[in-house]
Amino acid sequence: MERIRSSAQSVVERLDGRKPLVGIVLGSGLGDLADRIEDPIVIPYNTIPGFPVSTAVGHKGNFIVGNLAGKCVIAMQGRFHYYEGYSMELLALPIRVMKLLGIQYLFVSNAAGAANPDFKIRDMVIIKDHINNLPNPLIGPNLEEFGTRFPDLTCAYDQEIREKALAIGKKLKMNLKTGVYFASSGPTYETPAEVRFYRTVGADMLGMSTVPEVIVARHCGLRVFGVSVITNVANVANEQQTYNDADDVVAQAGMITDKMCKLFTELIKQL
Repeated sequence: MERIRSSAQSVVERLDGRKPLVGIVLGSGLGDLADRIEDPIVIPYNTIPGFPVSTAVGHKGNFIVGNLAGKCVIAMQGRFHYYEGYSMELLALPIRVMKLLGIQYLFVSNAAGAANPDFKIRDMVIIKDHINNLPNPLIGPNLEEFGTRFPDLTCAYDQEIREKALAIGKKLKMNLKTGVYFASSGPTYETPAEVRFYRTVGADMLGMSTVPEVIVARHCGLRVFGVSVITNVANVANEQQTYNDADDVVAQAGMITDKMCKLFTELIKQL
């Protein structure tokens, strides 16, 4: 708690009295949404005491605080991953810091591989549920200041916000899809056998992030909305021409940033 409070106080001192309503976590190649935030205050992670630093490709490593759709938001321009060597406690830190700053909603985004054969590259998929294959970030002493020992995840992704997003997508002719996100540790991409297995147990999208943030957000009582951008179709056969590449993931995600910006902006207007 001392570390969380120290990080939060450092950010508060630079906000000029602003109180964000929505926290936004931007995944690989999706950080450009932060450039749409008006009257921004930029706070590099490496200037916040006790805060981790992004090392992954496509993650710039800043908090951006400002206005989007007439609301005050705080965006994470880059997230942290278990594969970077960070503990689950550190992965939970930014969400808890944003909670102390006053956010009521958390919007998460990620670049993901498609396990569902109906999904194509550059599809935007609203996350309706997840399967967690990472250590749970709530393991250890419970921080009662944030939430109960045993939080319920029956509706981890807010149903009302999801329905609003689908209606916006239909109005804007976005052809949004919905799916279940499967989180594993990485940093290796999945083997064909793993993809086939994950698909069998109900996974539509495969990735290496997001779920720890959602678990911590729900523990804090935040309402959560999540989107995956499909950047590659998962390999279900051992064929060399379907190798996965991190730089291509970032490039593909960047091509759909504008579409995701429109969805987030219209959704935030309705909060």
